[in-house]
This record gives sequence, C-alpha cells and structure tokens, in this order.
Amino acid sequence: MTDMRGVLVITRNGDRSEFYQDPKTYEPAFTESTPLGAAESFQLGALLRSVYLSAFSPSYISGMNGDIVDTHEVHIHAKAGGEGAVIFDSAIALLQGLFPPNPKNKITLANATTVTAPLGGYQYVPIETVEPSNDRSLEPWTDCPAFEEHISNVYASPEFKATAKAAQPFFGAVRDYVFGRPTTLENAWNIFDYVNTELVHNQTYAHRLPPTLIEQARGFADYHENALFSDKDIGGIGNLAGRTILHSVLTSLQRIAFNGDPLQLLLIETSYHPFISLFHMLEMVRENPELAGIPDYASALAFELRRGPPPEDRDFLRIKFKNGTDEGFQTYHAFGHKADIPVTEFIYRIENYAISSQKQWAAACSVGYHDPYLHIGSQNGATSTVFAVCAAILFAGIFAVAKYVKRSRAAKKQYIHLADDEVSARDGRQNPNYGTIVANVSILPSLSGREC
Repeated sequence: MTDMRGVLVITRNGDRSEFYQDPKTYEPAFTESTPLGAAESFQLGALLRSVYLSAFSPSYISGMNGDIVDTHEVHIHAKAGGEGAVIFDSAIALLQGLFPPNPKNKITLANATTVTAPLGGYQYVPIETVEPSNDRSLEPWTDCPAFEEHISNVYASPEFKATAKAAQPFFGAVRDYVFGRPTTLENAWNIFDYVNTELVHNQTYAHRLPPTLIEQARGFADYHENALFSDKDIGGIGNLAGRTILHSVLTSLQRIAFNGDPLQLLLIETSYHPFISLFHMLEMVRENPELAGIPDYASALAFELRRGPPPEDRDFLRIKFKNGTDEGFQTYHAFGHKADIPVTEFIYRIENYAISSQKQWAAACSVGYHDPYLHIGSQNGATSTVFAVCAAILFAGIFAVAKYVKRSRAAKKQYIHLADDEVSARDGRQNPNYGTIVANVSILPSLSGREC
C-alpha cells in the first residue's frame, strides 16, 4: 500500500442560475447560486472528507486532523471573476461538508468560561479569492486578444463549419424553446446552459421540452467548449486555462513533498474551463475520449501525492476524477502511463508549459505594455497598478520641471507666484473581496513591475 502524503483538488462550482458567456470573447455575465448548487457542493465536501480525512480510508492523508481544521495544513482558493460570488459560495458550501461543525471548536477564557463557536462549533475556514484584476491564474481567457483570435480561428475552421451545417436540424427544432437567443453553433454554450437551467428549475418548461433536445444541446456544447479550451499544441493558446492553473498544481505538489512545509491539502474552487484544458494537456483524453467535454456541476479533479511502496523511495502522482454528483472517483493516467506516474517525470514533462507570472500571461495573450487590455482592473472601477506608477512618474516630472522654472526665473529676479502643482490621482479602491485573504500569495504577481 502507498503512503498518502497530500492532495490538490480542483473542483467545479455547484448549480446556479443561467450563465451567459459572450461567444466571441467569453466575457462572463453575472450569475447566482442556488440551494441545489449549495447542496451539491456540500455533498462533494462530505465525500472529500470521507476519502482524505477519515483514518479508515485507504486514501487517508497521514497525520491530518480531521476534526478541527489546521489552516497551516489546508489552503483554499476560489475564483472570483465576472460571474460574481457563485464560485465562492460553492467553496463555502463545500467546506461545510469537508469540515463540519464540531463541539471541540471552543476556547476557554481567562475567567474559566468555555465558549463554543456558533452553530454547534462552526468552523470558519479562510478562503483566498482570486480576482482576474490582479491574478490571472483562474480566468486567463478574458481580455486576451490571442484567445479571441483563437476563438475566431475555431469558428472559421472547416470542421466547425461542417459541424454547424450538420447541426441545423437541431437548431431549427430548439428555436421555439430558447426565446430569441441566437440558434447557431457559435452560441452553443448559451443555448445549452439556458435549456439545462430551465429544465432543472422550471416545471412548465420541463414538461413541454421535447425528448432528446437537451441531449443534443449538451452534445453540441461539449463539442464547442472542447474546441475552444483545447489545443493540438500542449503550449497552445487553446490550453491557456490549463497552463495558468498548472502553476498552482506544480507548486502545491512541491510544497507537499517538502517535509518542512505543513501544507497537505490545497483546494481550488473554479469554473469548468481548466478541466477541459488539463485533460488534453495531460493526454488523458487519448485513452478516455468521454473527458472531451464539460464536466458536470460539483466535479472534482484530484492530484494525489503518494510515496511508493518499499523498496521505492520516490513520490508518485495518482490522478482521480469525479464527474458530478452521480459518480465516484475514477483513476486516470497521464501521458500514456498505465499506473501512477513518478512526480519527477510529471513535473519534467509539463513544467515548461505552465504560465507562472503576469508577464508570461501578457506574452501568451499578445498584450503589449501600452495595450488597453493591460488595465485589467478598470472594468470593475478599480485603478490598476500601472496607472498608479504612471501617475507617480508624471508627478515627479511635473515637480522637476516646476523647480527648474522657479530657479530660472529666480536667477532673472522675476518673482512670480506659482500656484501649487496638483496631480489628480484616480482613487485606489481595490476589487471587492468575497472572502478572507489569508496571505498575499497570489499565484500570478500584479502588474506593479510594468513600464508605463
């Protein structure tokens, strides 16, 4: 039996209201969580608890405290992009299942009074939110010119056009059930998401929707998303979602493997996009073509770090995937292996394709220093660091010129009163944070090092 040393788990959010994405840019629209989505994420958290925190499980992480969370051993990241707080909400619900209330979560005060946390010992686990305005690791495809060009190229490809022609009967049949939404293959995601959302939450709609339309909508959406979020080249722009999250994967594995680091469980709550890219980058789709599509709500992809059985003295990586709430974890293999892959080989084969900095993201997206896409915080009303640096340089320049003018005029005995120089600075408010930032450990550094 192998010894479990730790795990990184990437999870998808639970059910939510309709979620629109611009077919040309994939800019997301706001959506909201539902009680069903919270229940799905809670169920996933309870499952993860039974797998990794139970001493009776063969995958139990040795030495982890399953009763009271140790925030040195457990780190949580949650995407906080244009969709709003829905993914953060799913992370909260998942943690309620992973670390449920425990009466042991209490404290004894100086006056000998014992106080138990509310709700029977509720455990408040810190969550680090990841906003695309300062960290591109979980939403790298927005404001990315190269990815928009990739989308256009996919739509213009002969294969896509042939599929669109073959899909005409379906789009003709579904037109009366999407109420004015464009019925084209380019809009396949939005068609499927609307039909699926109504089918789950609208009883009248569910009774009227003809058979097989939801299956066809799902099939064309799978084709559409798989085409956009994959690439024939492992380092291609289509795999951008996988390349940015890959840095977190590699870093966490290295931290778990290092005996001096207490980290044993890293959870990343995010959207479905990086799942598709990672399945292609790790060549899992070759042996398992069913992975070439959209993972269901509350899906989970686990990277388990295990020490090999004696006489092995190496660490191995086991990859497991759970598609939605109806299935258990299944083991999959990377790069054509038929068993667990040595961690050293895994890192060697994939590390050169990871995007680990804002500069690398800008290069991959063809974003120039003077490109408006660089001001990624402006969309939410926040001032980017680039503007702050430019303002500082402008102020210094004006101040220097003013001093020079004053000296010149003083030398000529011309005493003219000059009003104090004023430089208007845009306000420095940051994007709203949906959770507690436990540390400044953003995966991709901000743009503070950029030139103006």
